[in-house]
Amino acid sequence: MSTSRTDPLTLEVVDLIGTVVARYHEEYEEAAARYRLTGAQARVLGLLAMEPTAMRRIARQLKCEPSNVTGIIDRLEARGLVERRPDPADRRVKIAAATEEGHRTARGLRDALHFAREPLAELSPQERRTLRDLLRRMLGDVRVVPGDVQADA
Repeated sequence: MSTSRTDPLTLEVVDLIGTVVARYHEEYEEAAARYRLTGAQARVLGLLAMEPTAMRRIARQLKCEPSNVTGIIDRLEARGLVERRPDPADRRVKIAAATEEGHRTARGLRDALHFAREPLAELSPQERRTLRDLLRRMLGDVRVVPGDVQADA
């Protein structure tokens, strides 16, 4: 028997996910504003703080036009938060990378986000792994994280 997409439990879960997303975005926008960044600029900076990335790839990740990413990178570069470099694998391609100041700003942004981190800290490690795995499954991402210990419960 399959679950209806409109059964009360499914609707409640969808509403809860929507509420979590809305609260996360609200807090993220507030944190970005403290650094005089837009939400989009903060998201791009966060991506670049994890790894230097080609601008076309950033556009795919954010589901936007490459020209939008170019404008965002231009503004972040003007503030000294990112820099453009040739891709070592293909010098015709430009990648964007966070500068040291960009890394500090990205850390500050992450540290300012308390909404999800505080309630998550109340969950056990196994509950956090279960939540992570369920969210990945919902997104079609079933990768295994190296070094992640899965407890058989």
